[in-house]
Amino acid sequence: MTQKITPNINSWQAGNGSENLIFKSENKREIQRVPFTAEMKETHTILVPMMLPVHFRLLVNILHLHGYKAELLHNDGKGVVDEGLRNVHNDTCYPALLVIGQMIDALKSGQWDLDKVALLITQTGGGCRASNYIYLLRKALNKAGFGKIPVISLNFSGLESNEGFSVTRPMLQNFINAILYGDLIMHIANQCKPYEKNPGDTDAMVSKWVDRITTEGTNEGLKKYSAFKKDMKLILDDFASIPRESAQKVRVGIVGEIYIKFSPLGNNNLEDFLLAENCEVVIPGFIDFCLYCINDTIVGGKMYGGSLMQTLIYRVVYWFFASKQVDMIKAIKKHGVFRAPTAFNHTRDLVEGYVSQGMNMGEGWLLTAEMLELIGQGVENIVCTQPFGCLPNHIVGRGMMKTIKERNPQSNIVSIDYDPGATKVNQENRIKLMLSNAKKAHALSQETAEA
Repeated sequence: MTQKITPNINSWQAGNGSENLIFKSENKREIQRVPFTAEMKETHTILVPMMLPVHFRLLVNILHLHGYKAELLHNDGKGVVDEGLRNVHNDTCYPALLVIGQMIDALKSGQWDLDKVALLITQTGGGCRASNYIYLLRKALNKAGFGKIPVISLNFSGLESNEGFSVTRPMLQNFINAILYGDLIMHIANQCKPYEKNPGDTDAMVSKWVDRITTEGTNEGLKKYSAFKKDMKLILDDFASIPRESAQKVRVGIVGEIYIKFSPLGNNNLEDFLLAENCEVVIPGFIDFCLYCINDTIVGGKMYGGSLMQTLIYRVVYWFFASKQVDMIKAIKKHGVFRAPTAFNHTRDLVEGYVSQGMNMGEGWLLTAEMLELIGQGVENIVCTQPFGCLPNHIVGRGMMKTIKERNPQSNIVSIDYDPGATKVNQENRIKLMLSNAKKAHALSQETAEA
């Protein structure tokens, strides 16, 4: 029996030619992949969803340096969540709902020419549903009437390729150094902002360096590691020149699923809330997540077998990233003004006796390790961000809190759920309860120190 197939006659979605027509049957909707072609590099603006505020500003500026038109999305609020709920299945994890909702909300804003816009999304290639965001996005775009907009996959595992977009060797070098720059600036800015005497000094310094790092003529640090090492000293000197108060504030660490941990949209501007509560925010760096992903491939080869050549390659890549992180830590310690983060090799060893490195779905054992890392640094107050639908995160986050507290009784950890139905007021009230204990312990330690 022949099934009747009817074309979707939405004129914009169909485009100018039949190649973009999307057909519907009674039981199945075909979702067409629209490629980003070489010609689109000259005509299309690539929209990039927000996750890491400093790192992604660098990422977008690097795309500009390589001839692409790109914009970082800053739209947030209820409209983003509503678009996600409207166009993504409600069993999908909250980060996917927000990323897709932000993109569709932006497309509906009227700010861009829909015939000259593309979307970029990352794919890790792991077991997490994040690797399927691109397919969820295309389905959602089709449903919302934006089926002809190209979607670019930014991945380093060969999941998808695009004729008009490719990560060249110079671009890859830029991205790697940008991760190091981003982590350094994030670590130092977080130690300056709570104490700045002139509000806005830290943000202005961040903007100064983001522009300098990614502007032709002053961007040698993106190309040459020797130039990056010189910039590290200059960055540390510049941030150290910001007038700051000396009284130590309550330090609060943030861990959790990578998107919700870093993204202001995902965690309801958690960093701003903690700053308003007179706290200093401490967040483990993004390079730790990169090293975690590389390490998982090495561990997987040991546990389940694999190519010796692949293992050797990943060991070299791991050593490359780890050594660069150690260089950054040494530079901060030598400078002597700011606290340095913990080296990933040490962070990895902390989970021994807590959870196996074979637990590598999502953030896996790294989430437990980062809580232990923060406690080891003296940051005993921790907010563990738990998004809806991220089961591995709940297991190694909330599921490990009891064990961590038993072995580290000084720790003060609260797990906060982030989902479409969770209200900001309830989230902040739970954090305030944690902070009340934190501030009491801080005051007591100050009194003891003075005595």
